[in-house]
Amino acid sequence: MRYINTPNFNHQQSDKIGILLTNLGTPDEPTPKALKRYLKQFLSDPRVVEVPRLLWWLILNCVILQIRPRRSAQAYATVFTEQGSPLLFHTQAQTDAIRQQLQQDGVNDLVVDFAMRYGNPNFDSVIDNMLKQGVRKLLVLPLYPQYSGATSASTFDELAQNFMRRRWLPDLRFISHYPDYAPFINAAADRIRQHWQQHGQADKLILSYHGIPKRYLTNGDPYHCECYKTSRLIAEQLGLTKDQYLTTFQSRFGREEWLKPYTDMTLKALPAQGVKSVQIFCPGFSADCLETIEEIGEENKEYFLHAGGERYEYISALNAEPQHISALCQLIKDNLHGWQINHEPERQQRAASLQQDQQETN
Repeated sequence: MRYINTPNFNHQQSDKIGILLTNLGTPDEPTPKALKRYLKQFLSDPRVVEVPRLLWWLILNCVILQIRPRRSAQAYATVFTEQGSPLLFHTQAQTDAIRQQLQQDGVNDLVVDFAMRYGNPNFDSVIDNMLKQGVRKLLVLPLYPQYSGATSASTFDELAQNFMRRRWLPDLRFISHYPDYAPFINAAADRIRQHWQQHGQADKLILSYHGIPKRYLTNGDPYHCECYKTSRLIAEQLGLTKDQYLTTFQSRFGREEWLKPYTDMTLKALPAQGVKSVQIFCPGFSADCLETIEEIGEENKEYFLHAGGERYEYISALNAEPQHISALCQLIKDNLHGWQINHEPERQQRAASLQQDQQETN
């Protein structure tokens, strides 16, 4: 194996702590060509689709990638703006806000950046850039509050693959989940309260999460339980009784059974049960994206109103809201404990060692 080397390392360079935020990813543009490239990378991940590889390769390349890119491109075209992909510019805004907040809090000598698991900016380029800036301690925060093998573990896989090719590795810390982290729960509950203050309360609050196949749960994936825990804690903060809110799962794909209850089927059924107004919030999405803006904000709204509902409101994701940024910064600082760097002695020692090595060589 040929390793990624560091032949021109500057011994006078200050060591830094890196904060790497990660999210799922997005196509570069809403075109069939870009979607095909993005979906191929995404759906080729064995963490995402646990099907025998040869069988899945045939299904993916001979069926799905021949049909789905054009349909998906049409959906993405409805959410792309002049800034580009919502997930991309929201994640960039979160990164910038976290960097600024940490600096204001006195956490210095940090390199804060973000990468996407699929698409761009990719892990290789971002990690390369961080290490060139002197990052020798790296904290990775996937922006998935609830753990799943298809998200958090897949992120670690990509990180590990990158490190396996490097000669010199940084110290590493990895935040795998934060479904019950109090500042995050408070931020989510306050986001809902803000909406209530402006629009009043609906008959039912729906807390919708991205789904996964049910067999992942039966095989031990904790995602289902962590989603319900997040919902329960948010509801407790809001003072809701069990009949005032529901936890549902959206975005299923394929024919096998996924986590239930399904968001779309729930919304189609609620009006017949006397629920005429709903508000939906997605606590598993740290930033607005296709699945929240188009699927929840538009598609599922049509289902509910067509079934006899009268009022439907999507409560936007936390994005770069100040309280969300504060929660993420506190989570980062909690996990940086013990990683403060005293740079000057290190520089002096490194320079002295280099000088001694040069003298011995001569």
